[in-house]
Amino acid sequence: MGSNSGEERGSERLKALLHHFQPSITNNPHNLKRSHFTSKPTKRAAVLICLFEGSDGNLRVILTLRAASLSRHSGEVALPGGKREDGDADDVETALREAKEEIGLDPSLVSVITLLEPFYTKYGITVIPVVGILSNKDAFSPVLDSAEVEAIFDVPLEMFLKNENRRAEEREWMGEKHLVHYFDYEFENTQYVIWALTAAILIRAATLVLRRPPEFLEQRPKIWGGITENDMIMLQNSSK
Repeated sequence: MGSNSGEERGSERLKALLHHFQPSITNNPHNLKRSHFTSKPTKRAAVLICLFEGSDGNLRVILTLRAASLSRHSGEVALPGGKREDGDADDVETALREAKEEIGLDPSLVSVITLLEPFYTKYGITVIPVVGILSNKDAFSPVLDSAEVEAIFDVPLEMFLKNENRRAEEREWMGEKHLVHYFDYEFENTQYVIWALTAAILIRAATLVLRRPPEFLEQRPKIWGGITENDMIMLQNSSK
């Protein structure tokens, strides 16, 4: 199939992302090697934010619907990923291994460009988001592990910066108020809701990759980074 101008622009965009972020991988302080642990890293996990270009030239991210039979977070939308295993060399390997196990994504198809700062859960697990580029989407033929994944779909990355199809609830944890964001999305006549930790990770990823802040107040809990600079500006403007 011959390349048209849209495909050429798309390939240049992916190349620009790779060029911009690639140097940050080698010495990324969040990508802990196995040798850095003095005990088994059972409280550490990694998720893969796998980006590719849609037919409209915009970046999209791959998500999964967790199987209803799982004991925790069953039936919820998630990023491919899971807990670190003893044989994983680092967090990048954890994310890529889990993606291969869950959805059949060959690690060789993914170019990792950066790691986000850690997110911490109420269960005491440190989650490292790994951002990767899938340059050839056609080379990926999903094979789902039915014990863990019920469905796979993709959404525009930009939606996590927009106020459309979004709602938020105020919650309180350990005496601190914060917002939990919910994003509604329809894919192939199925309605999905992306929320909580997955939504928070994707808001941060979209802010970093697309290089602009969200249109709404994030008001994260402290364990997810707390109040952002953009939040402070929005709060100051609303008080005037």
